Amino acid sequence: MEKKPHFVRREFLPREVPSLSLGLLLVAVLILNALLYLYLNKFYVSSGRAETDPGLCPFGYFKLGVGKNCSPWLSCEAINREVRKLKCVGEGAVKKVFLSEWKENKVVLSQLTNSELKEDFLHGLKMLKALQSKHVVRLLGYCEQQFTILTEYHPLGSLRGLNETLHMPKYKGINTWHRRLMLAIDYVSVIRYLHSSPLGTLVMCDSNDLDKVLSQYLLTSDFHILVNDLDALPLVNRSAGRLVKCGHRELRGEFVAPEQRWPYGEEVPFEDDLMPPYDEKTDIWKIPDVSNFFLGHVEGSDIVRLHLFDIHAACKKEDPAERPSAQEVLDTYKKVLTLLIREAAMPGTREML
Repeated sequence: MEKKPHFVRREFLPREVPSLSLGLLLVAVLILNALLYLYLNKFYVSSGRAETDPGLCPFGYFKLGVGKNCSPWLSCEAINREVRKLKCVGEGAVKKVFLSEWKENKVVLSQLTNSELKEDFLHGLKMLKALQSKHVVRLLGYCEQQFTILTEYHPLGSLRGLNETLHMPKYKGINTWHRRLMLAIDYVSVIRYLHSSPLGTLVMCDSNDLDKVLSQYLLTSDFHILVNDLDALPLVNRSAGRLVKCGHRELRGEFVAPEQRWPYGEEVPFEDDLMPPYDEKTDIWKIPDVSNFFLGHVEGSDIVRLHLFDIHAACKKEDPAERPSAQEVLDTYKKVLTLLIREAAMPGTREML
């Protein structure tokens, strides 16, 4: 008879422990969700956020390095007097790019190389001035008379070298699905900004293949993305019936959107006047291919692709009107990031609940 209390205690103890564990687990989940909210809010605040960088100077001014004071954009005279070219680091169809120095700061000097393309060069300068924000490379000065633009220098260069950079020993620790997905979010954030810019809906036309897209963007030292080349950025204005065409040549290949390809078959020679115009949904078509590059082949990247499958399938709809907006893609990317961080932090939560 004296053993009964032991029997009773043994019977009830297992019921009490799981109840306590479940309570602690729920508290942990609530704390985790709160931390996730704060973490993600730090990097990706809601779509109604101001697009300007909190550290950005007033229009017509810039701040470089650790300096606290804003300086006015450098004029022709200041550029000629104070900027020293170091070496040529790139050349495209429109301009040549020089690594340069200004007051012990490395900067980038871009100069027109083909006088026939001066309108493209000046359009790029106009866009660069008007779109200064957290998504766009920082303008430091310009000289229209000499077709010269001065911008901030980013030593990691364009996104074409992303994989090589992430495989360097010093960056091995951040070569993860998490960091790569954040880069994809940065990229879609730029597209969303261009589609709802202060100037209206802008289309990223220098994007006929993956390599060309990657060359238009810079990787910052803290691993964010900035759009750098704005020479080909036409405006869509539906209310005025204005659509766009990316150049005057025939575009081919699966990378460009279906509506960018010649619709009348091989038997009809291409004529620019007969090519129908299109809208910003061409940028949406390309998002899955660019994001696939960002995700790479690190551990966990295939799980991310699986979670993005539906939104990417929607991006590849033949009918542009059926594709999601850049904002919808961005919202989905953020939700996937939140979900995967939560599951990575507490992998057994779902089964225990």
